Amino acid sequence: MNLPPIPMDETLDFLVDLLNTPSPTGDTEQAMARVEAGVAELPLDIRRTHKGGLVLTWPGDDAHPRALTAHVDTLGAMVRRVKESGRLRLTPLGSYDWHAVEGEGCTVVTGEGRAYRGTILPTKASVHIYGPEARDLKRVEENYEVRLDARTASQDETEALGISVGDFVYLDPRVEVNAGFVRSRHLDDKAGVACIVGALLALHQAGLAPRYRLDVLISNYEEVGHGGASGIPADVEELVAVDMAAAGGNQNSDEFSAGICAKDSGGPYHLELRRRLEKLAQEHQIPYRVDIYPFYGSDGEAAWHAGADLKVGLIGPGVDASHAYERTHRDSLEATAQLITAYLLAE
Repeated sequence: MNLPPIPMDETLDFLVDLLNTPSPTGDTEQAMARVEAGVAELPLDIRRTHKGGLVLTWPGDDAHPRALTAHVDTLGAMVRRVKESGRLRLTPLGSYDWHAVEGEGCTVVTGEGRAYRGTILPTKASVHIYGPEARDLKRVEENYEVRLDARTASQDETEALGISVGDFVYLDPRVEVNAGFVRSRHLDDKAGVACIVGALLALHQAGLAPRYRLDVLISNYEEVGHGGASGIPADVEELVAVDMAAAGGNQNSDEFSAGICAKDSGGPYHLELRRRLEKLAQEHQIPYRVDIYPFYGSDGEAAWHAGADLKVGLIGPGVDASHAYERTHRDSLEATAQLITAYLLAE
């Protein structure tokens, strides 16, 4: 059968809105609410896990229940210490190189909800002051700080603003859509969430439904390794994680096709499921690329490590400069959403 068209304008609008909704690991409620709003028209049963994840169930044939997962939590930071200078020492949320966030704008939100703007800078940022020391400074956690846009020059003055250890620090996403490209932080994995939403909208708007009961876990702790460890119903037989395909360098993935992962840092994915996804892409003429990611893990693996007895596959849109200032293309988002619809309709 022909696949229903993906409503790409709706999908991109949803993605941009989600990218502009802050959701670092540990503080994802606003983004979860945005996902709920994005699927409100669909015939889904919606529940929250105790952990804060979102489970969307499209009721149907229970003979071979399937699941999808994507994560809404992103990279970010928390205040580790208020320094004597009044600036902030950070601790990262998720894994990234500090040079990838150097000079980035950010927002610090206090426990009382007050928001302060700032910039992530090296402790020796100015070559006019530090000369060669600025260029040679090691890009490690202890050599970075937040310069607040507030009149503070001491620990006491900063703490008087209400800022304290444990406050969340949100990185500016800087979303831009241009010539089909989407540039932003946090495409990992809000692009994957958007692909799932786009696929489900396509089915519903065409009067179709998944062949078997579908459970979708939107997880909130993937960036720290355990998002998919809970939330997938025990009777699910197979799980397709939808996360970014890391493009660039010597990788086979690109920004214009759906990525299918054969192996990552946790080992190979389920071979029969991978071959089936490849065959679906071929049958429906969906551009795809198979790749291997040696420095990568997914919520599918988290489910496996937690003891889930199911087949696991991994697909996703191609994302350049992952865990930095990322970029993908409309074509890759559409191809991934098409592959999801093909999978959900297939035997």
